[in-house]
Order: sequence, then structure tokens, then C-alpha cells
Amino acid sequence: MGKVRARGFAVSIDGFGAGPDQSLEHPMGKGGRELHKWLFPTRIFRSMIGQDGGTDDRFASAAAEGYGAFILGRNMFGPAGDDWGGPDWKGWWGDNPPYHAPTFILTHHPRAPIVMEGGTTFHFATGGIEAALAQAKAAAGDLDVKIGGGVSTVRQYLLAGAIDELHLAVSPIVLGRGEHLFAGIDLLGLGYRVTETVPTELATHIVLTR
Repeated sequence: MGKVRARGFAVSIDGFGAGPDQSLEHPMGKGGRELHKWLFPTRIFRSMIGQDGGTDDRFASAAAEGYGAFILGRNMFGPAGDDWGGPDWKGWWGDNPPYHAPTFILTHHPRAPIVMEGGTTFHFATGGIEAALAQAKAAAGDLDVKIGGGVSTVRQYLLAGAIDELHLAVSPIVLGRGEHLFAGIDLLGLGYRVTETVPTELATHIVLTR
């Protein structure tokens, strides 16, 4: 059976994984886009948006490839609010999202699955984090499950002790406000240890495992 991993999760140096005031105009919160500057030049990200070229980055590749299923929070699928961005909303990524695997959206609002191009099917999981993880593991088979965010989703799975590996891309910016990833979480008490640290110009990559 595969592992449960949260990879490529960007945070500011003051610990925020999203900026304040998330909306359709600012899906990552105000200033949140700055967290992902390390990812934008990479070949893997440029291919997601239909562009050629880019840099080779093993952390970016590991964050995107080789998963049998994904779990995302509600705001990773659509803008904050109860209307899902409108009746025709099918996610932030257009007709061919970058997941290419069953993708489970944590929500309290039932909705029929949405089949997209490229192998992605969005399933709307209303039974809580444990039920969603069981569904994702069953769908993934021997492959890994990725906890794709956002902050609240990663926090819930950390507190449940369900994440085997957490890769953080710590960006050299300060957000000051927003969604804090580790507030009230005792990583040592949960059994996590730093197993790799790789500094680069645009982010310091830190891997924690348990």
C-alpha cells in the first residue's frame, strides 16, 4: 500500500500557507501567490498551464507526479462561499486539471461527481477526513495519496497522524496574516522529524517524516 504525502506545500517564513481574504480574485488570499514563486519557473508547472520549457526541479516533480488519488479542501476546488463559483464551475484548472487521478473534495455540500479530461474525476466527500482518506486509498491502490491542501485540510490530517511525509517549500516572504499551518500543532509530539533540508534561491525545501 502506498503512503500518504503532502508535498510541495508552500508556506511563508512566518508560517502562513495562504494569505488573508481568499476570494475568486485572490484564490490563495492576498499575497498568497508569492508563496509559489519557487514553482512557477519549473517544467512541471509550465506544462500544467500549457507552456513549454522551464527548469527541472525534483521537488516540483515529486509534488505532482506518481499519485493514485488526491484529497483537497473545498477552496482548492472553488472560491469561498456556498455557490461553488456558480452552476457551471468545475474547478480552478479548466477542462483538464493537473491531477489525472480520482480527486476527493472535502465538503459538507453533496454534489455529483464531475468527470474531467485527462483522467481526473472530482468526488465530493461529505463523510469527514477519515472516510475521504479510506476512499482515496481504495482508489489509489498501491500508489500514494496526496493531501493537496489547503491549510485547513493539511492541519486536519496532521492532527490525525495520517500524513507519512510532509514537504514544505518555505518561501522567503512574510505574510503577517492568513491561514497559519502549525498554530497549536505539536509536530514532535505527533512523531514528525526533519529528514531533509535543501536551501535554494526561491525557497528552502524541508521534508518531515514520521
